[in-house]
Amino acid sequence: MKKVKIGVIGLGQRGYGVLTSNLLKMDDLDIVGVCDLYDDRVERAVKAVADVKGYTPFGTGSYEEIFAIEGLDAVYVATCWETHVSISIDAMRKGIPVACEVGGAYSLEECYALVQAYEETKTPFAFMENCCFNNSELMATAAVRAGALGHIVHCSGAYGHDLRQEVSHGNLWRHYRLNNYRDRNCENYPTHELGPIAKILNINRGNKFVSLVSIASKAVGLAEYIEDKKLYEQDDTLKDTHFKQGDIVNTIITCEGGETILLTLDTTLPRSYSRAFTVRGTKGMYEMDTNSFFFDGMAEDFDTCAYYKRCIDNGKEYEERFMPDLWRSMTEEQKASGHGGMDYFIYREFIDCIKEGRTFPIDVYDAAAWMCITCLSEKSIESNGAPQAIPDFTKGAYKTRKPLDVINLNKENL
Repeated sequence: MKKVKIGVIGLGQRGYGVLTSNLLKMDDLDIVGVCDLYDDRVERAVKAVADVKGYTPFGTGSYEEIFAIEGLDAVYVATCWETHVSISIDAMRKGIPVACEVGGAYSLEECYALVQAYEETKTPFAFMENCCFNNSELMATAAVRAGALGHIVHCSGAYGHDLRQEVSHGNLWRHYRLNNYRDRNCENYPTHELGPIAKILNINRGNKFVSLVSIASKAVGLAEYIEDKKLYEQDDTLKDTHFKQGDIVNTIITCEGGETILLTLDTTLPRSYSRAFTVRGTKGMYEMDTNSFFFDGMAEDFDTCAYYKRCIDNGKEYEERFMPDLWRSMTEEQKASGHGGMDYFIYREFIDCIKEGRTFPIDVYDAAAWMCITCLSEKSIESNGAPQAIPDFTKGAYKTRKPLDVINLNKENL
């Protein structure tokens, strides 16, 4: 069996984690090069590969040198948000298939440039939104495909994650989020739940985003956290820093099919983790936070509040019908690969697509449509919530592109 030769570009928290928890565990994969701007990260990754694989990969601080490796089959890009698109474009221009980590775009121009690079080169591109492969989102998708929720009217999702420590330690931990929170005010990380929702609504495949409006709250959470923790004593650049990023950002997207989507960014106030994924249809709903389905007609009397409580965590009762086989049969090792197992499925799918010459189910048009929400939300917030048109990056092809789920949803059981 020919092994896929891959280079890893970006070895921070995400890149190194994927390398050690996923890529190094794949027997049909060779890590031939690792790259980061920081020498210590490169050295750590080289050692990790050598310890597991028994060979020493090429280590460098230049991603162009990774591109020059003879026989390279693909690259995985996990650098800072600012460079995801430019490095991916350079890879495609070199004819090197690329797996690009998620983040938001800084301009519509870079989204158009990403699509243009693909259309001119036809080099495979994969957008690595792992939440599209998560069990709850896929179970809800299967329920939608089965018609169990009726006509879908509204979906919502969030990135609810207390990142105050990570953001405020950006200089100390060499993390890119700090500059973004200081200099921008936008929906800076939209794709975790927008991705699964877009797949449910067949965006770019029969449906499309039309416009959005975004509103941001005031920005006080990070500054107060830094003051309370006296973090300026460790990093004097934080003294009296003004952060532009609002503590809560709400974005409403309208779709051509008449559906609406609510996205919430909530990362600088104390809170529990939640992606708040919810699907609402004419025949029922699914809510990830409580892992619950509620179908029309379930409540036999008017005391629906009591019945809602009995529905909490009833998603387990519907797994046999709606949960994909891959999730019901996954191993403990796969679960340990990251984020409960969804990381395993997305990286396994990328490698299989490279080997088999298949198109990755989250493509360049998805990447552009999902990432552009960031720069458009920034414009909307700057203009007091004025609507912003969302481009059709497929140039009308969405009308005839067939819906594509990320994995087999056991349609024979639906």
